[in-house]
Amino acid sequence: MTLLHEIVDFNKKFVNDEEYVKYETDKFPDKRMLVLSCMDTRLVELLPKSMNIRNGDVKFLKTAGAIVSHPFGSAMRSILVAIYELHADEIFVIGHHDCGMSSVNVDSIISKMTERGIPEQTIETIENSGIHLRNFLRGFDDVSESIKNSVSVIRNHPLVPKEIPIHGLVVAPDTGKLDVIIDGYELAQK
Repeated sequence: MTLLHEIVDFNKKFVNDEEYVKYETDKFPDKRMLVLSCMDTRLVELLPKSMNIRNGDVKFLKTAGAIVSHPFGSAMRSILVAIYELHADEIFVIGHHDCGMSSVNVDSIISKMTERGIPEQTIETIENSGIHLRNFLRGFDDVSESIKNSVSVIRNHPLVPKEIPIHGLVVAPDTGKLDVIIDGYELAQK
C-alpha cells in the first residue's frame, strides 16, 4: 500500500467516526498569535505542547530553519495576512538547537539536484538570471543569530505595525525548553 492510500484509508475512518469534532474551531487564533518555527519533525508535537498551545490557539507557519529570508517572500506574506486578516497581534519566531539548516551543504544539494535529473543547464540558467542558488539555499552558523535576523526582517518591514511584539526564541528539540533571544515587548512601540 502506498503512503497516499494509507493516509486516504485512515482519513475515511477518521471522518466516518467523527474524530474531527474534538478539533473544531474557527480560523481566528484564540491566543491571537502567529508562531513561525522550523519544519523539523521533532517539533511537530513537542513545540505546541511546550508552549501550552492547543488546536485553534495560534497560526503556525513553518519554514526551513524558521528563516524569513526575503521581506517580500511567501513567509512574509503569510505573516502580513495573519496580522491583518486573522487577528494575530504577536509573532513568535522559534528556531531550535541542532537545526539541519546549520549544516546545509549547498554544493551537496546542487549535486543531488543533478543526480535526481535536474539538468546542469537549468541550474546555470537560474544562476545567470540573477538568482544566486548558493545564497538562496544557504543556512546559518548560529541559530540565535539566525533568529535575530528573521525577527529583524519582520520588525523592520514597512507593512508591519510597530506596536506588534516580535519575539525570538530557541527551543531544545529534545526537552522543549525555550530560551528567549528577543523579548518583543521591549522593542514594540506603544
